[in-house]
Amino acid sequence: MKKIIAFGASSSKTSINKQLATYVANQFENSHIEILDLNDYEMPVFSVDKEKESGIHPLALQFYEKLGTADLIIISFAEHNGAYSAAFKNIFDWISRINSKTFQEKPMLLLSTSPGPRGGATVLEIAKNRFPFQGGVIKGTFSLPSFGANFDSEKGIINADLKSQLLEIVNSIEF
Repeated sequence: MKKIIAFGASSSKTSINKQLATYVANQFENSHIEILDLNDYEMPVFSVDKEKESGIHPLALQFYEKLGTADLIIISFAEHNGAYSAAFKNIFDWISRINSKTFQEKPMLLLSTSPGPRGGATVLEIAKNRFPFQGGVIKGTFSLPSFGANFDSEKGIINADLKSQLLEIVNSIEF
């Protein structure tokens, strides 16, 4: 059975991106799914000084090791001022010090959503362009616009066209 590690790249306890990542992970059949919560990996803000003083933070090592157990990594990005959330960026900074190939050549499905009509498209584009340099093998991307209008907590994606687009991506991914 293949293992999927999925998470919303947000520290919000009611993260719409965590909801989307969880929903999408569950669209894959015959997979073991582990959903991570960034709040479980809260660390001091990365700096080379802190790294020199204390080494790599143990939570960064744990997060990196979790990614290493995945056959597929699914991340749904919250967009904060056009970029990654501070919570994700901090974890990303810490784990990039362990290995510049942060994502360990793992297949990845990158997602984003927001309450607005662009659905976090800017941050998704940043990740799609950056992660191959960090050892991510991008298998697909999907942005869900206007989360409140297009997603139901019970039914998932309720817009038929968007759901069809997502399922086409999911069905195209082999891992």
